[in-house]
Amino acid sequence: MTDLELERTQLVPRCLDETFAFFADPHNLEAITPPWLHFRILDAPDRLERGSFLRYRLRLYGIPVRWLTEIESWQPPRGFSDRQLRGPYLLWLHSHRFAPVAAGTEIYDNVRYRVPGGPLAPTRLVRRLVDEIFDYRAARLRELL
Repeated sequence: MTDLELERTQLVPRCLDETFAFFADPHNLEAITPPWLHFRILDAPDRLERGSFLRYRLRLYGIPVRWLTEIESWQPPRGFSDRQLRGPYLLWLHSHRFAPVAAGTEIYDNVRYRVPGGPLAPTRLVRRLVDEIFDYRAARLRELL
């Protein structure tokens, strides 16, 4: 099985501390997730930290999916990473990094993921879906930050 990878960089006109604070509030995840996923947080702390668990649900092609994520690393205000413990992927590891730049903050995302299904896995379809989700996220971050 091959791991797939997504890398994205985005600049927002907010300072590092404001940008990190936005991502430290787990409820902002709903605001940057496409509405067609019907994403809802079921359980999350008010503020994230290392060891935090987030439980949420979504609908993927009409199929209900429950997802459990753990915050594995937490280095405010420079970054954090989360790992799917239960959900649709065999592997989902999302690293977030934030860097101050002259015009605000650079947001860098790296997602390593593995699709179930072995050699018959619909990797092209899933890659396109993940790209669409992160395209939406980038557009929403431009609006919100």
